[in-house]
Amino acid sequence: MENSSRSPRFLSIVEERKSTIRQSLSHIFQGPAESVCEFGCGHGHFLVAYAQAHPSALCIGLDIESARVERARKKQERAATPRLHFLHADANLFLDTLPVTVMFSAVFILFPDPWPKKRHHKHRLIQPDFLSKLQSRSTANTRVYFRTDHDPYFEEASNMFSSHPTWELTREAWPFEHPTVFQSRAVSHRSLVARPRQPAA
Repeated sequence: MENSSRSPRFLSIVEERKSTIRQSLSHIFQGPAESVCEFGCGHGHFLVAYAQAHPSALCIGLDIESARVERARKKQERAATPRLHFLHADANLFLDTLPVTVMFSAVFILFPDPWPKKRHHKHRLIQPDFLSKLQSRSTANTRVYFRTDHDPYFEEASNMFSSHPTWELTREAWPFEHPTVFQSRAVSHRSLVARPRQPAA
């Protein structure tokens, strides 16, 4: 039986999506750049507030739900934040198509889908391959900020960062507070900050 994940039709769809992302990115990045990225931006509440508080930062938010991205764009337009952009894109395809001259100064992953059933854990965003792709876009000063209200996912993400050869957890403070829709609904939440692994002294 043909593997649907490698079928010509599937590969064609992937290439079409990459082409669309590349076209969008070509309008955002005109050359080497450092950006703040939010994976799973939802309706844009957090990143719009962040961009307003950091007007010099080049910010980009992405989400796989087109309706969410449209609502985020409307917020961006009302806020008049010209260095903020929202994309309808899968996280891994985005990283695969991002220009090689673009690096991240900060990455926010706030209340991602925990995929609570064990058989669905493979769909969680925090995976070794994803962390490797992030590291390839990071400098020594890059920080990843992860927050969730799902304790098992928090523990798994912590272990992923701690065991990954290029990342480590740090006790640095959370840099900017603005509650997302999910955070406002959560009874409690847990946060971690990760940085590229420092060379041994």
